[in-house]
Amino acid sequence: METPDGGISFAQFILSLGTTTAYHFGDLPDPMSGERGETNLAAASQMIELIGMLQEKTRGNLDPPEAKLVEDLLYDLRMRFVQAQQQPRIVLP
Repeated sequence: METPDGGISFAQFILSLGTTTAYHFGDLPDPMSGERGETNLAAASQMIELIGMLQEKTRGNLDPPEAKLVEDLLYDLRMRFVQAQQQPRIVLP
């Protein structure tokens, strides 16, 4: 997935944004503590919007596997967002 010059590929970049979004859903542990992260739906939503913006701005400039990766990732993240919104929230006194 590296580019010929040793940098990261577009696919790696998009996947890193997806990983960040998963962290905001609370699906991944905090890298410092190792404990599961807290859900931050506002941040997850912002990341989904950012990936959607990249999809629009790069439309017609990606090769088919890259375009499919972005499309599939956005679908999965949007479905995960809907699921997260439907989960009951615990409100502490």
